[in-house]
Amino acid sequence: MKFNSDRIDEAVLALLYLGLHDGIRAWKSFDWDAMARLHEKGYISDPVGKAKAVTFTGEGLRESERLLNVLFGEPDK
Repeated sequence: MKFNSDRIDEAVLALLYLGLHDGIRAWKSFDWDAMARLHEKGYISDPVGKAKAVTFTGEGLRESERLLNVLFGEPDK
């Protein structure tokens, strides 16, 4: 089966927000190819290295929060 890498990247970026700590950092526990694409798109710092976390760019932090709400949020009751 072929997968839509843009949609996968959106889901990974949204889920990275769940691991947010220190205001702009997130644990890098997702697929390496998706993380590399998110870096290429300018959303996170380079995931290659010894650090266990990546840093969101300003745009990446805003987009990850937006996508988390769009993909997984429930309407307020």
